[in-house]
Amino acid sequence: MYIVTSAKIRQDLQKALLDRFPNDNFYFHENINEAQTNLKNAEILITLGEDLSREHIEEAVHLEWIMVISAGMDRMPFHAIKEKGILVTNARGIHKTPMAEYTMGMILQTARQAKILIKHQEQGIWDRSVAMSEISGRTIGILGTGAIGSEIARLAKAFGMTTLGFNRSGEHAEYVDRMYSKGEELASVLKESDYLVSVLPTTEETKGFLSLEHFRRMKKSAVFLNIGRGTTVVQDDLISALRQGEIAHAVLDVFEEEPLPANNPLWNMKNVTITPHISGISPLYQDRAIQLFAENLEKYKKKDPLLANIIAVERGY
Repeated sequence: MYIVTSAKIRQDLQKALLDRFPNDNFYFHENINEAQTNLKNAEILITLGEDLSREHIEEAVHLEWIMVISAGMDRMPFHAIKEKGILVTNARGIHKTPMAEYTMGMILQTARQAKILIKHQEQGIWDRSVAMSEISGRTIGILGTGAIGSEIARLAKAFGMTTLGFNRSGEHAEYVDRMYSKGEELASVLKESDYLVSVLPTTEETKGFLSLEHFRRMKKSAVFLNIGRGTTVVQDDLISALRQGEIAHAVLDVFEEEPLPANNPLWNMKNVTITPHISGISPLYQDRAIQLFAENLEKYKKKDPLLANIIAVERGY
């Protein structure tokens, strides 16, 4: 096989691939511009996805399979990919550990008032009257119950939380106490959740999925966390909901525009915690992604159709 990368792969992982597949030809590049010299012969492309254009797909006349070593594929030229019948897989699921740990860490921080306590430490203030709460016995609603959502549910159950899930299919997810799928059922999740976490990807169906009317259905004491995609939330509506006290707090790792502009009002809101799209970062990220690719390549060479994480190109996820 003629295998090209347009993403920087660690040297030790390059060697591991070469050792495991000695009869295949690997061409390692750090970006799509470097990779263009080999694109016309590529049968398999390992990429981050966001660097690909229709022109690249048309140039890669022998391309059969694209392995996206990330979970998000918002900017991929799926129309061109579909026209050529190219198989697409991604690294969905490899983020589940860091993103679930991030979610639970942020929930604990809000429950135990970490922002206030850190500020008090910086100012030398000893104040034992800061209101504390527990998460045991609380309810968490999870929008998007794939690998990440299910792992969040697993950790939440360990803390004694009730878990509610919402997904497109209504298919049951492990560690979720009650599952919802229909649009009208979303109201139940919003109403019952003390913590609502969105793990939704960006698709035509999910753009602007959460608006002011949804936040108004939530508890005044609720905390909203977004670790999926910023475009799934109408940002101005979220800001209004926070200012009007419709919800108590928001933990945001993703935004409509990234980096978040310095003049965005979210930066200065006391009831908002901002992180720069880092919930999925882990030192083990590439190891997991390349291991997933290697396992899929073994199957692909044997013409086994059951590859992991095959993407429905017409839907983009």
